[in-house]
Amino acid sequence: MYLQTIKAEKSFLNQLETVIDRRRLLVDEPMSRHTTFRIGGPADYLILPSSAEEVAAVLSIARSHGVPVTILGNGSNVLVLDNGVRGAVVKFGETMGYIRHDGDVVIAGAGASLGDVSRFAASCELTGLEFAVGIPGSIGGAVFMNAGAYDGEISNVVSAVTAVCQSGGKLKRFTREEIRFGYRDSVFQHNDCIVCEVELTLKYGENSDIQQKMEDYTSRREAKQPIEMPSAGSTFKRPPGYFAGTLIEQAGLKGFNIGGAQVSEKHAGFIVNAGGATAADVLALIGEVQRRVHAEFGVKLHPEVRIIGEG
Repeated sequence: MYLQTIKAEKSFLNQLETVIDRRRLLVDEPMSRHTTFRIGGPADYLILPSSAEEVAAVLSIARSHGVPVTILGNGSNVLVLDNGVRGAVVKFGETMGYIRHDGDVVIAGAGASLGDVSRFAASCELTGLEFAVGIPGSIGGAVFMNAGAYDGEISNVVSAVTAVCQSGGKLKRFTREEIRFGYRDSVFQHNDCIVCEVELTLKYGENSDIQQKMEDYTSRREAKQPIEMPSAGSTFKRPPGYFAGTLIEQAGLKGFNIGGAQVSEKHAGFIVNAGGATAADVLALIGEVQRRVHAEFGVKLHPEVRIIGEG
């Protein structure tokens, strides 16, 4: 436990229970149950908020007890290390997965899955989010890393974000310009604010065109990506002028494994959990792929996967 005494732990838990249902407060929770990699040691505390106000309250209590906080979306695009995460993990999932719309603006809680938001938009005959239908992440995580696929990026459709800033504990609305999107980057990777709600401004389109695009993207993803195996999605950022998966395959690493971690035989840009993989296996494999690709082509690969916790 991060807290040093039983008394301090009880005080922290008692205060948390004044702002959040006890059923959404888990202690020593294995993070392998909460990541798409199915890897990760225990979090001291796993907290599942249902509103931005709950997030603000949890952050205030954690700060007053000196407990560090780690934010997690739906557990995709992340590798939790084998010793787990000290302090509190605040996970945005179904409890903050609401979606609604007002005309051509779709409003989603940070825990809503990208696929659900994409399908909701399609049901309203709104276009612009078809590319996201198969991305295995939450809308909050998508904003955090400016997720994209098939020449589309979330930055193209986000018009505003409501976040809780840890330093002040208050809600703040960010305009699109203030989010400062870059390639797999946003201001939320560089400040202490946590995405709680996202506004997406879309356009009305033809239902048949929207459905056709979504079916096309879905079939292409199913044919080319190892969605049937646990992974964190694409492992490496795209290096300028290259495709990471192509370089890895040309280096002869397709199917290469260390322990239970394997370079996917279906798409070399993915590292998958082939069975019983540890975070140490994945990190060793990432390092070996980087070394071999650099030695072969002189290109440095940088992980797209976010690494959290203690090794």
